[in-house]
Amino acid sequence: MSAAVPPLPSTVRPLLPRTLFKPEHEDFRRSVRRFIAEEISPHHERWEAQQHVDRALWNKSGEMGLLALTIPEEYGGIGADRLYSVVYLEELLAAGASGIGWPVHSDIVAPYVLNHGTEAQKRHWLPKLVSGEAVGAIAMTEPGTGSDLQGMKMRAVEDGDELVLSGSKTFITNGYLCDMVIVAAKTGDGEGAKNVSLVIVEADRPGFSKAKPLKKVGMKAQDTCELHFNDVRVPRSNVLGGEAAIGQGFIMLMRELAWERMIIAVMCVAGARTAFEHTVEYTKSRKAFGQPVASFQNSRFKLAEMRTEIELGQTYVDRCLELVLEKQLTPEAAAAAKYWCSDMMNRVIDECVQLHGGYGYMWECPVARAWADARVMRIFGGTNEIMKELISRSL
Repeated sequence: MSAAVPPLPSTVRPLLPRTLFKPEHEDFRRSVRRFIAEEISPHHERWEAQQHVDRALWNKSGEMGLLALTIPEEYGGIGADRLYSVVYLEELLAAGASGIGWPVHSDIVAPYVLNHGTEAQKRHWLPKLVSGEAVGAIAMTEPGTGSDLQGMKMRAVEDGDELVLSGSKTFITNGYLCDMVIVAAKTGDGEGAKNVSLVIVEADRPGFSKAKPLKKVGMKAQDTCELHFNDVRVPRSNVLGGEAAIGQGFIMLMRELAWERMIIAVMCVAGARTAFEHTVEYTKSRKAFGQPVASFQNSRFKLAEMRTEIELGQTYVDRCLELVLEKQLTPEAAAAAKYWCSDMMNRVIDECVQLHGGYGYMWECPVARAWADARVMRIFGGTNEIMKELISRSL
């Protein structure tokens, strides 16, 4: 089936021109938009009902060169800069395609392997992640611990040449379809961050099981589930980075979390902008008391406030992305982007629902779905309260 390529998502001109992207990024944007129109949008409602995308989407995404974009050519990738990731994130949000697990697979799991894995781990896993042959997940959160990674109970006990993993993880994106998962586990008796290791677990290991996808308020098509490890045995060589990296997992997590939080910030600004643009169009066409809703002063002022907040968030995020490319972004700056932009997204979309009136509460309305999807952004990647704590420590 072929669908027409939709128009550029930005129907409201930005107040300040964006200078991040080069022509090659915009060429890639058009390819991503075409793929979404043909392979994602026609199926997204069905995926929401089954609570996960079709497994074949991962293979199609790999064939089109849309996965793990930053992986170097020697491992099967194209070695793209991270602005290509920003492009696909913005396009997914513009289409309301909240069920697609590319961000975790491509911009969290694959970089963990690239930046911290052994050469053998890189050569085994990265080509498969690029092609879609393997779907990747990362398991940090546990029942009862939430954002407190230092309080994890998951254990990986050394037994000769093997590690034996026992425990559970929850809220794992791509968990139901994953072929491999990077698991954060305690490999010693140390408290807090001490002796945390990251361990690669293949999905076909005996004792490893996946629960049914969790029934979420929003992001219904995104496969999210609990993972259970009942004395799962893996070789010690499955420790990310090899045996020499046992106990170094928390350091690895801290090095990668800044980019994860920037991913969330990018998604939040793009999602807020998309909901805002839907609302501009709606208020122009919808009439109340014989005139368009957009003609009332309250509506105009609300739209002006939302536009300003989105532009402020976009400007800060774009500056952070410049620092990402220069490898100078601080964790505190990323935390600020994540917390403020996710708060802003929720404020903006709530106002969008209000301006839609009763239609804004109907599931078929894009703004209603965006409203349900947006709430978790204040929790993803560490709660916003944790972000404020991180920022305050640098004062």
